[in-house]
Amino acid sequence: MKKRSLAEWLDYQQRVHPRSIELGLDRVSEVWRRMGQPRPAPLVITVGGTNGKGSTVAFLEAILAAYGKRAGAYTSPHLLRYNERVRVAGVDSGDATLVGAFERIEAARADIPLTYFEFGTLAALWIFSQSGIDVALLEVGLGGRLDAVNIIDADVALVTSIDLDHQDWLGNDRDSIGGEKAGIFRAGRPAIIGTDEPPAGLLTEAARIGAIVSRAGRDFHALRGESGWQWRSAGVIVDLPWPALAAPCQVDNAAAAIMALHELRERIGWNPRALADGVRSARASARLQRLPVSGRAEVIVDVAHNPQAARMLAQWLASSPAAGRTLAVFGALDDKDVAGIVAPLLDQVDQWLLAGLDGLTSRGLAATSLHARVRAAAPSAAASVHDDPRAALAAARSLARPDDRIVAFGSFYVAAEVLAAMDAPG
Repeated sequence: MKKRSLAEWLDYQQRVHPRSIELGLDRVSEVWRRMGQPRPAPLVITVGGTNGKGSTVAFLEAILAAYGKRAGAYTSPHLLRYNERVRVAGVDSGDATLVGAFERIEAARADIPLTYFEFGTLAALWIFSQSGIDVALLEVGLGGRLDAVNIIDADVALVTSIDLDHQDWLGNDRDSIGGEKAGIFRAGRPAIIGTDEPPAGLLTEAARIGAIVSRAGRDFHALRGESGWQWRSAGVIVDLPWPALAAPCQVDNAAAAIMALHELRERIGWNPRALADGVRSARASARLQRLPVSGRAEVIVDVAHNPQAARMLAQWLASSPAAGRTLAVFGALDDKDVAGIVAPLLDQVDQWLLAGLDGLTSRGLAATSLHARVRAAAPSAAASVHDDPRAALAAARSLARPDDRIVAFGSFYVAAEVLAAMDAPG
């Protein structure tokens, strides 16, 4: 029998389960048990939250590399290649490695249905367990309590921020969502809360679980100065450079990552120089990623796809004004709060180029539907309609003067299409 390629495996996974999302741990736990349930690494850090998860994993990954540790990082979704989701020592997993993991999962699951995300999570755990890494970094896909990564008991669990997103699955208020996110915490183990305004539901559930909580603004602090910032906790002070990741919230993400490593200091050591090197060198694609083009308007790509992320993007745009106009290439999924995303950006965007995502995913809004939602939220906004992100980007680039800037955001699909288009020849 001919072996499936990676592309064929991914297509198969999209079809083998009738639903793209099915929260719950019973099925995935049983398959992992059948696979021998090896520990993915001697140390595991799980990262959840609404926004900032990928950036926080990037800080942890870079700092651990500066420590001389081999880290495995599991993140989602990917931008250009599925392989990005599973990294070992900073290197994306190869096709053969992923295919081998999928074959092992398929042999173990028998008649147990798994979703696309569950296949990917088990593949990451299996690859890490076979790679001899020191630390596994696991990013939660959706929620926390019932997300597939939660079959692993983390040595340290970290929640970055809490805001309204995925309400159909997690609840309609920050307290409910916070309670779901806290599900990655464990009794008697460190739980890092990276926001200084956590919802009561997060704190209540952490206390019920019996986790050892460290909160931003109470147990650890990020103090900004003129040339850098300081991390402080319980009398420990570390002087740090500004992150290359540009948004103001990235200091908070870095501070939470450092607190997680501080909790593990007896097992991995404490190295302020490595902390500084990691903060300085951490990179994450499509997080205010600037793509300058000689003689033309620069393109900025960001994965802001909910109101909280849009507020952070607006804050950065206001603090870094363009010499000319700001043109927004924007697309969204059907379940997103378009009005809540658009509202904080109205003062920063001069023209909206609305991109349809219905050709890229069944969850994507068509350009005409997106236009109707934007019009309802901002009747006077200058907006045009385009079939897809590449068409919207091409239109924006034809309109933009050299001193303008183009900001592409609203979905990982927008970011991926724009990055791919900018990387294409011609």
